[in-house]
Amino acid sequence: MPRRKKNRRLLAPPTVKGFNVVGPRNRSEQIILPFEEYETIKLLDYDNLTQEEASQCMGVSRPTLTRIYQEARNKVARAFVEGKDIAIKGGHFDFDDNWYYCPSCQARFNLFESSEKVCPTCASKDIITLNEYYTQLK
Repeated sequence: MPRRKKNRRLLAPPTVKGFNVVGPRNRSEQIILPFEEYETIKLLDYDNLTQEEASQCMGVSRPTLTRIYQEARNKVARAFVEGKDIAIKGGHFDFDDNWYYCPSCQARFNLFESSEKVCPTCASKDIITLNEYYTQLK
């Protein structure tokens, strides 16, 4: 029996839910890019971290990070070449404890220095951690 995958640590939620193809596209299938694959591309290609630095940020070994990155690059390339939409969702991940979700206004936000747990958008006190929110979706 294979071992259960260890959750990867994400620094922040993605700012987008995916990407749509402009022009002719293959609507038969969309490419699913899990959150940890998005985070790997962000850390290595956008933030220009080394693989060692990125693996420490995500709480995985460097060889594991390399495998995640290779899978992400293959999916993005496949989406580009075959004209498929990309959806960023799912995976094995945990956000840092300072990220929250407000069910009232659906805002996602972090509370680094605030001791009072209140939504900055609608002032609701009925907020949950982002980890709880994504656990409910599964």
